[in-house]
Amino acid sequence: MAKPAAPAASAEDFQDLCLLVRSRVPIIVLETHDESRALEMLTRLAVKEVLPLFNWSATDGLQQLGFGAGMPDAEVDLAEPESMLESIKKRREAGLYVLCDVHPWLKEPRVVRLLKDVALRYREVGHTVVLLSHRVDIPPELARLTARVELSLPDEEEIMGIVREEARRWQEANNGSKVKTDSRTLAQLVRSLRGLTHADCRRLVRSAIFDDGSIADSDIPDMNRAKFELMSLDGVLSFEYRTEQFGDVAGMRNLRAWLDKRRDAVTGAAGASGLDQPKGLLLLGVQGAGKSLTARAVAGAWGMPLLRLDMAALYNKFIGETERNLRESLRSAELMAPCVLWMDEIEKGLAGGDSDEGTSRRVLGSLLTWMAEQRGGVFVVATANDVSALPPELLRKGRFDEIFFVDLPDEAARAEIFRIHLRRRGIEAAGIDVAALAQLSEGYSGAEIEQVVVSALYRAAAEKTALDGAHLAAEIRATVPLSVTMSEKTDALRAWAEGRTVPAN
Repeated sequence: MAKPAAPAASAEDFQDLCLLVRSRVPIIVLETHDESRALEMLTRLAVKEVLPLFNWSATDGLQQLGFGAGMPDAEVDLAEPESMLESIKKRREAGLYVLCDVHPWLKEPRVVRLLKDVALRYREVGHTVVLLSHRVDIPPELARLTARVELSLPDEEEIMGIVREEARRWQEANNGSKVKTDSRTLAQLVRSLRGLTHADCRRLVRSAIFDDGSIADSDIPDMNRAKFELMSLDGVLSFEYRTEQFGDVAGMRNLRAWLDKRRDAVTGAAGASGLDQPKGLLLLGVQGAGKSLTARAVAGAWGMPLLRLDMAALYNKFIGETERNLRESLRSAELMAPCVLWMDEIEKGLAGGDSDEGTSRRVLGSLLTWMAEQRGGVFVVATANDVSALPPELLRKGRFDEIFFVDLPDEAARAEIFRIHLRRRGIEAAGIDVAALAQLSEGYSGAEIEQVVVSALYRAAAEKTALDGAHLAAEIRATVPLSVTMSEKTDALRAWAEGRTVPAN
């Protein structure tokens, strides 16, 4: 099979590297997880610029690649960074030296000085040193002698090309049988793979196709999980493996209708190209009323990965680390796009005082800037319990597309919540007067109704009888809901929300 032409993004990367070499930059930092692709590109560059190419790693030492006059035998296995750099320093012929994963030694003064010596002799000899790794922190002594390059990630056109190549390979290996898929699933797969390297895209596509010769809806969640793991998106940002469907969420009529109108624009469905990309929504409401469940249901209904940003875990005792945690989390969410970003209890990350040395204000500023500028397909679902702790800047019209108030469930919603939790536990609700239980449980949140069902099951098990309405009614009477114990706060929250928010139900 003929080798495909280099994609446009790869051609631009190659031209950027050629420009740096011709501009006589002595040290080039090349950050990528795709080492094989970087070495292939540097080999082409060395051929084009007629430069001998050398590659170093801690396991193989310093070796010449492909062509050129060769190296003295005594220099072939220079595995120690100091001896390797001393060897480069002595060589009088200009060359391109690629040092793979040398970054751990850039904290050693002698290694830094030797690298600087090589760089400062560029005008005399013309060596170009490429520091190739997934991440390189350059010491201040070398900063002015260095240019930094990141290989571009494949765009959707390139990813589609990779999918077609892997589909052809499977077809050739399976007597001409075609890979089964449809245009919608294929488009969703391509969007899910954005943010990965060429090699990672190819590996995940191959695993999906070669498993059963098809690309199906069921492959998409596995792709999202694998992508999250490959990108090492850990820390305060987590991948939520469990999402929900709105069939498991009672009520929320207004919210569901609002989301249905924006589904195509968020998921990139056909016919939605002229619509503005929705930013997200804020769910404000009573504790236990279903805000977290709704956030999970948004991702589940749209078939998108759900990332959870723990706002309370953002803070770090070291100055600047909190803001860095936020920036890295938001950047990671953009790489996972299209996705739903759930900012859980957002007030805990923004409600600072005089004692935090302005950290909360800087976090708020960074978040607001990102929300205004991001166009990467990240739909934000923020949840909050305490409106008094939210800064006014966050509530200004335009920050979120809409602010919904999630109140305690009404009678019809309470009846549906009882049915949902009984069904989850394999209990047939036909023999239980759910309507009477809904009337009896006025003022209860969804979480409290779930706990009533759990406690009633324990009561029935202790009595060695099947669960019935009497067990549930007894647990309702034995429970004092939060709307009673904290009635003042609940009433104040409702009063604030009236006229300022849209009822979710």
